[in-house]
Parts: sequence; structure tokens; C-alpha cells
Amino acid sequence: MTHNRYLAFVAVAGLVSWVAWIIVLTKLDPFESTALALVLFFVSLFFAMSCTFTVFGFYFRLWLNKNEIYSNHIAISFRQGIELTVIALGCIFFMILGVLNWWSGFLLILSVSLVELYFVMRQEA
Repeated sequence: MTHNRYLAFVAVAGLVSWVAWIIVLTKLDPFESTALALVLFFVSLFFAMSCTFTVFGFYFRLWLNKNEIYSNHIAISFRQGIELTVIALGCIFFMILGVLNWWSGFLLILSVSLVELYFVMRQEA
């Protein structure tokens, strides 16, 4: 699969996920079906944000490093898109629980950064 076809597939999946997220926001009442509404909210937002971050990350990497192999850009952009999504959704989840402050947000970012550091070090070795 070429990188253009892969990115088109990811972009379409992202658009469908954003539409699903908007439908969840407008159609589900969180006071009637709390568990279902929260699960659908987080799942649709996870896919929407990860697809969006992956596409933007790929083109940003392509803009910075024009002479590298596209498959490396795609793999790294996908991994970092997932990591950015985990940070954003983790902060939203902490906010729902009422425990989000600068310290807990910093620890979440630090833990995801350590995971990224592990992947970077493993790739270089």
C-alpha cells in the first residue's frame, strides 16, 4: 500500500470518527445512559484524534525531513498520534474525575514521554 493510499484511508477514517463523535455529542444524553455515552464518547474521540494527529504528524515530518523513507514517517506519526491522543483523553478523563491539576497533567505527559523515549532508544539500538 502506498503512503498516499494509507493516508487517504486514515483521513477518511478520521472524518468518519469526527462525525461519529459529533453524533455522540448531540444525540446521547449523559444523564440517561452514562456508561454508554462515556464509552462511545471516548472511543469515537480516540479514533478521531489519533487519525487527525497521524495525518498532521506525517505531513509535518515530511515537511521537516524531505529525504527520508515515507514508511518511517508513517510508523512514527502513527505512534506519536496515539501517544498525543492518550495524553488528551487522559486529561479529559482526569477532568471528569475532578482530579486534573497541573501536577497530574504533568505526570501524564511525563509518563507518555518516557514511553516515546523507550521507542526512540529501541529504534536507535
